[in-house]
Amino acid sequence: MLNYTLRRLMLLVPLLFFISVMIFGILKLTPGDPAMVLLGDRATKEALELTREKFALNKPVHIQYIKMMTHLFTGELKSIYYRENVIMVVLKKMKPTLELGGAAMVLAVLVSIPAGIISAVKRNSFFDYASMTTALFGISIPVFFTGILLIYFFAVKLRLLPASGYGGSMFTLEGMRHLIMPAFVLSFTLMASTTRITRASMLDVIKEDYIRTARAKGVREFGVIMVHAFKNALMPVTTNLGNQIARLFAGAVLTETVFAWPGVGRLAVNAIFRRDEPLVFGCVLILSFIYVVVNLMVDLFYGVINPQIRYE
Repeated sequence: MLNYTLRRLMLLVPLLFFISVMIFGILKLTPGDPAMVLLGDRATKEALELTREKFALNKPVHIQYIKMMTHLFTGELKSIYYRENVIMVVLKKMKPTLELGGAAMVLAVLVSIPAGIISAVKRNSFFDYASMTTALFGISIPVFFTGILLIYFFAVKLRLLPASGYGGSMFTLEGMRHLIMPAFVLSFTLMASTTRITRASMLDVIKEDYIRTARAKGVREFGVIMVHAFKNALMPVTTNLGNQIARLFAGAVLTETVFAWPGVGRLAVNAIFRRDEPLVFGCVLILSFIYVVVNLMVDLFYGVINPQIRYE
C-alpha cells in the first residue's frame, strides 16, 4: 500500500499542474481589466499602468503564470483586494467551510444510510416509496432554490432561524442556529444520492446465497442485515460518499452564497466579481487539492472495507 500511495501522490503533481494551467487560462479569458475593477472607472491611465505593473498584469501570459505559481509556493502571492497573502486569506475562511461541510456530511450519513437500508429491507413499502420520492426531489431541486424556500418559511414566516450569516462556532447555540439551514441544504443532495445507492447496493446483496445461509443458521435479522449484507454493500456507498465529501468541501459555493456564509466558496465568488485573479487562482487550486486528496483517501479506504483488495 505504501508504494501505491507514493505513486498516487506523485501523480498529483502533473494533475495539479494541469488544473493550475486550466484555471489560469480561464482567468485570462474572462473579460474585464482587474486594474480597472480595483481602481474604478475614474482612474487615470498612470494609476492603471502602475497597478498593472505592480501585479504583473502587463507581462506576457506565460510570465504571469510562472510568477503566480512561484509566488503561491513561496507565500508571496497576495490578493489584489485584500492586500494579504492568498493562502492566509483562504485559511481564514476555511474554518466556516469545514464546519458547514462536516455538519452536512454527518447529517447526510445519519439520515441516508439508515433510510437506504430500510428501503431495501422493506422494499415496495410505504417507507420505500416515500424515501425514494424524497430522494428524487433532492436530486432534482437546485441547491439555491431549496435554500430560498427554507429562508422564506423558517426565517421570514416562522422566525425560528436566522436567514443568513455566521453565528460563530458550531458548538455554541447561536452558531448552531445559523448552521441548521445551510447544513441541511448542502446535505440534501448527498442524502438523496446516498439513499438511492445504498438501497440499490443492498438489494443486490440481500439476494445472495450467503444471506440465505446466514438466516438458515439462525443469525438474527439485524446481524444478517448489518454484518453480512451492509458490509458487502459498502463499496459503492463509500465511493459515492468520497466523491460527495470532496464536493461538499470544494463546491459549497451556492449554499455559502445564498446564506451569506463566510466560507471559501463565497470568498471565491466575491473574488471572481472583483477580478482578484491571484485570490481566485489560490481558492480554486486549494479546493482542487482537497478534492483529489479526499478521492485518494477513499481509494485507500477500499482496502479496509475489503481485505481482498491489494494495491501492490
